[in-house]
Amino acid sequence: MLACLPMAWVGDNLFSFAQSLVCGFCVSCPESSETVMTDMREIGPTYYFAPPRVFENLLTQVTIRMEDAGRIKRWLFRYFMAHARRVGVRIVDGESVGFWDRLGYRLGDWLVYGPVKNVLGFSRIRLAYTAGEAIGPELFAFYRALNINIKQLYGSTEAYVMVCVQPNGEVKSDSVGRPAPGVEVQLDDSGEVLFRSPGTFHSYWNRPDATQETRDADGWVRTGDAGFFDDDGHLRIIDRAKDVGRLNDGTLFAPKYLENKLKFFPFIKEAVTFGDGCDFVTAFVSIDLEAVGNWAERRGLAYTGYTDLAAQPAVYELIRDCIEQVNRDLAADPRLAGSQVHRFLLLHKELDADDGELTRTRKVRRRFVAERYADLIAALYGNHARGVIETQVRFEDGRSGWLRADLAIEAARTVAMEVAA
Repeated sequence: MLACLPMAWVGDNLFSFAQSLVCGFCVSCPESSETVMTDMREIGPTYYFAPPRVFENLLTQVTIRMEDAGRIKRWLFRYFMAHARRVGVRIVDGESVGFWDRLGYRLGDWLVYGPVKNVLGFSRIRLAYTAGEAIGPELFAFYRALNINIKQLYGSTEAYVMVCVQPNGEVKSDSVGRPAPGVEVQLDDSGEVLFRSPGTFHSYWNRPDATQETRDADGWVRTGDAGFFDDDGHLRIIDRAKDVGRLNDGTLFAPKYLENKLKFFPFIKEAVTFGDGCDFVTAFVSIDLEAVGNWAERRGLAYTGYTDLAAQPAVYELIRDCIEQVNRDLAADPRLAGSQVHRFLLLHKELDADDGELTRTRKVRRRFVAERYADLIAALYGNHARGVIETQVRFEDGRSGWLRADLAIEAARTVAMEVAA
């Protein structure tokens, strides 16, 4: 086990040190935050826990390196990864696989899967967990196709982490699994997730009022998250309960859920969606400069910087394809089919904590962004073809200045409601 998360966090305490005392495995710590990947390859952990963003960054690095590889290597990677997506998930779930499929997978492991896992430091991984944010289906399928048994869990500090976990053979990219043994989970009338377990916290230190608001007399704890149970009894988390809203027609609007689905694509670094109290959903998108820049260079698309790249029509088409794929996914869910993204724009700058748009843990400050870019939101809902914005920005050397941009606003194709029914 490589313990690379903050030791003061209860999750690292449980997954690293507490479990090592119970199960008897070795815990290693990285030399520094800059050497984590080197330490991963050197140690070769068999058990690993990390938030989705870590797995996303690793996959982005692999994707970029393969796009820059020679023609034969690219062909081998695509051919055997297609085979792995068809066969590897069944292997990791313990399902029966035909002789020739298994033989092809063994060959792929020798030529592709093994080297990729070695670069990532995952050569010996038996079990991996991720939690904290939603994980993209493509991301999930990639690691499981490599015979890495990655699973999602849902937890809370107030529960000593474990609330729900995915059992072997019941792993889904869009759920957090069933309630853990000994844990009870229910939903209140508003859809907020409540739990009760042997690990429930006693109280907040010197905060009796906060304790009373969070935990009732019967031991039920409010998580602040909204969700629902699917037909298989798996819990699906859609957003923070306080952020869930409704469109004017009553359709459920879960901004964080939509934003996470958009950020599953390596080309999208951040997304902010709007729709509460509106007729339809719109979105701001901040592109990933490294991923989109690499994509542009391979196509001979010249650009001078972030703002120029984000304004390119070809980049708009690239992001439109991502949004329309999300819309197709949403159309398959009757609860969320009406919250497809209708219009979007690409921001002229990255959202930045120094400009107050993100917290220091890189979470979007939704209200601040809505106020700062109110003119752009009005343009999205005003059926305008463009939106003009002038914002004050802070540079790395401490200086500040003003940045003006004239941004294109584009429409995304939505899937008719009757198709989703």
